Amino acid sequence: MPDLSLVHRMTAYTAWADDVMLRNAEQLSEAELSAPRDALFKSITGTFDHTLVVAEIFKAHIEGKSHPHTARHRDTVLPFDAVAGRLRAMNDHYVALARRWTETELAEVISFEFVGGGEGRMSREDILLHFVNHATYHRGFVSTLLFQLKTKGAASDLTVFLRDIWPEMSSRMGEAAQ
Repeated sequence: MPDLSLVHRMTAYTAWADDVMLRNAEQLSEAELSAPRDALFKSITGTFDHTLVVAEIFKAHIEGKSHPHTARHRDTVLPFDAVAGRLRAMNDHYVALARRWTETELAEVISFEFVGGGEGRMSREDILLHFVNHATYHRGFVSTLLFQLKTKGAASDLTVFLRDIWPEMSSRMGEAAQ
């Protein structure tokens, strides 16, 4: 098993931060979560679903498989519970990849077609870092929408993760590797 890498730490952060934000959103009803908002992906659920769609697209690219998506969003957004469950499972998948892949495997370049057209070429590491950055960007959108609804929620900042979560997580994984 490879040493704990930056890309592994960041995918673990993404899984944790998405879970924090999903739990914050779970304070709301399905109606509030899917209500039309003045936001890029039209609702809180729609924003989470967009993050999931992009993760699904890049998972297919990594695996050399096709995916059903023709855009970076679904025509019909999934219900929040389905999005939350699938996003958590997808995050776990990416954490496992980041933990398992060697430096050589992370450096392997994957060729693919962007859904908007055009050829893409990214290393596995770059794909994982895109996954992390993309999720962070959209958690910011969700955070803004939740703030407007006066929800009380936990912070999903990297500094909180590094202080409160990562030391124990990395210690457990280091012990498991021995």
